[in-house]
Amino acid sequence: MKNILLIQTGGTIAMNAKGAGVELDPDTWSKVLYEEIPELSDIAEITTFPLFFEDSSDLNASHWVQLADCIENKYSNYDGFVILHGTDTMAYSASALSFGLKNLGKPIIFTGSQLPMSTIRSDARRNLVNAIELATMDFKEVGICFNDALYRGNRATKMSIGDFDAFGSPNFPALADIGIQIETRVSEQFALGKFQNKAHYSDEVFVLTAHPNLNPEFLKDLNLNKIRAVIIRAFGSGNFCIKGKYSLLPFLDKCREKDVIVTIVSQADFDSVDLTQYTAGRAALEHGAISGNDMTLEAALTKLMFLLAHYDSKNDIEALFQKSIVGEL
Repeated sequence: MKNILLIQTGGTIAMNAKGAGVELDPDTWSKVLYEEIPELSDIAEITTFPLFFEDSSDLNASHWVQLADCIENKYSNYDGFVILHGTDTMAYSASALSFGLKNLGKPIIFTGSQLPMSTIRSDARRNLVNAIELATMDFKEVGICFNDALYRGNRATKMSIGDFDAFGSPNFPALADIGIQIETRVSEQFALGKFQNKAHYSDEVFVLTAHPNLNPEFLKDLNLNKIRAVIIRAFGSGNFCIKGKYSLLPFLDKCREKDVIVTIVSQADFDSVDLTQYTAGRAALEHGAISGNDMTLEAALTKLMFLLAHYDSKNDIEALFQKSIVGEL
């Protein structure tokens, strides 16, 4: 049997229903796990490891580094890894690890649940059983397993807070569909050498969402001496206001003067940025912006955080950002 390390980080799957709400209960999660799903031992030899217990909305890059260090330290002892994680920032964590863990030769599967494992209608059991089985298979990348599907981690995004089908992969097919049989698709192999933990991330990124009547005056107080990259969540294929007092083009010019990278992603999940298609996109190119193509916000943000932590040259970062590293675009 394969040896799988089950890493607990918190989230709804680790909560207990108490009264009208739910709360993290690190003292009983392992007991609940084996009481609710005793057949896990039929799938693999499982070791549980409580790394930390946090609501995923409280997670940041320091937690991603802890996860990467944990996997590095235990990499040779296990055939695969399952990470129990809250759904709110799961796609950010999965994307971050996909960039930080180089030449990955084993599966790292994130999963969680919409309801605590201790509740009668919880989706935790199905998600966890599926994730552990997938972790015994020949996937060599970071994935998110949820509601009978496996998605590439840096292609996934949270789509719903009320459905068990919480995640989707808008611009890339699922790596596996889970029914009576697990139907896998041939995935790319990104390992080109020895496994390396390069999980370091910069927080010098600012995300700006374009919207009607966005007042550029509000952006004048941004300290562009402390920001190295800006992500603009634009309309459609990369549009935003370029006329009159609401034009964002002067802001792009200020960013270019300060050597701040500006990249554009789409607010529309099922879409790809094409800055050559419309007037606004072409103006963005002329004013120094680059395209985020079909990357999710989660992938674009964590990729920039990773690149900024490893490279100083703006030109190098822009070139690498527009190149697929681990299948993110």
